[in-house]
Amino acid sequence: MAKDQKSLQDHMDELKKGDSEKSDAIEDKKSKDNTEKIAVHAEKASGKKILSKDKEEGETAEVPFGPVGLDIGTSHIIVAQNKKKHIKSTNQLNAFFTIPYSKFAKSILVENNIFFYEQDQTFYIVGYSAQNFAYIFDTVTKRSMKSGLLCSSEKDGLTVIQSIVLSLIQKPKILGELLCFGVPGEPVYGTGLVTYHESVIKMFLGRLGYTPISVNEGMAVVLSELGSSNYTGIGISIGGGMCNVCLSYMSFPVITFSIQIAGDYIDASAGAAVGVPATRVKATKEKDFSLVDKSKDRVATALQIFYEEVINKLLSSMERVFATSNQMPMISKPIPIALSGGSVMVDGFQKKFEAALTRIKLPFEVSSVNIAEDPLNATAKGALIMAMSEKN
Repeated sequence: MAKDQKSLQDHMDELKKGDSEKSDAIEDKKSKDNTEKIAVHAEKASGKKILSKDKEEGETAEVPFGPVGLDIGTSHIIVAQNKKKHIKSTNQLNAFFTIPYSKFAKSILVENNIFFYEQDQTFYIVGYSAQNFAYIFDTVTKRSMKSGLLCSSEKDGLTVIQSIVLSLIQKPKILGELLCFGVPGEPVYGTGLVTYHESVIKMFLGRLGYTPISVNEGMAVVLSELGSSNYTGIGISIGGGMCNVCLSYMSFPVITFSIQIAGDYIDASAGAAVGVPATRVKATKEKDFSLVDKSKDRVATALQIFYEEVINKLLSSMERVFATSNQMPMISKPIPIALSGGSVMVDGFQKKFEAALTRIKLPFEVSSVNIAEDPLNATAKGALIMAMSEKN
């Protein structure tokens, strides 16, 4: 028995030794296989032009045939599908507006193809329809999400998101069709709310008839934009609610995190500083604002100040997280950074980011900083690529 036990121990030691010697080769092969698998499907999608459109009132939701990419953002919800000659992207505002129930009001809503649902003697008007109603009543829409996650103060937030998704896509033609949706990275000093956010959305999509899988939002940007670097680099999504960061190595998300300030924070802070509504600040930002031109007025000055604050906090977080992580890979070559999200679309954002980047120290060199080809749709496109790669 002792002899047998010794033989078993010797055998285990040999296996352990062999595993140690081969581990690097195995990991390299796994990385290569995964990269090649994603690359095949990414190549099919990346060469196609994205045809993006806003969801129109009265337009019927599409019944998908094939994998689906879904971006559930604080400001917008976007569905991406792979067509023969292009990627189709449909965008709906992630917002809602409530009015009291009445038969007359219902007839008006139906007659004008307003997208709404009824609950607890209240009409919930959602998407771009909600924005139109807010303009009429000279107020603002409500949000189902805050800082990139389900809003805990809005008890009907998840129901609103479900209704918006259903305005974009119906149940799939094939039960169990793959749908990949973006999820935020855990916020710095995280609270675990990402787990709840991801789980409840996954349950809803499963009940709808899909096989839901999730992808980190920053990783989705990597899949969309960094194919030429073998999906090694940093993908950053700066939307309305948060900044998401992913350091990817050979298509594997090595380090992911988020900070819960972004476009909404900029608008609200700038508005509070100069005493104007955040909606007016946002309108200024989206019209002719520039981060590099001399400020024209107090609103523009405030916008520049708070844009710089967000950029600096984002980069200082990257410096701290990467420096303290025990998962940092050995990166010998400079790697690229891809920026996406609506907040990066203002004039001069790339220059401001590059200037701030020189003031921090990262454990690797950066080869380039580029704005995504289609910043608003990069996450949805990356999610679609992931869904396509998981299909086979």
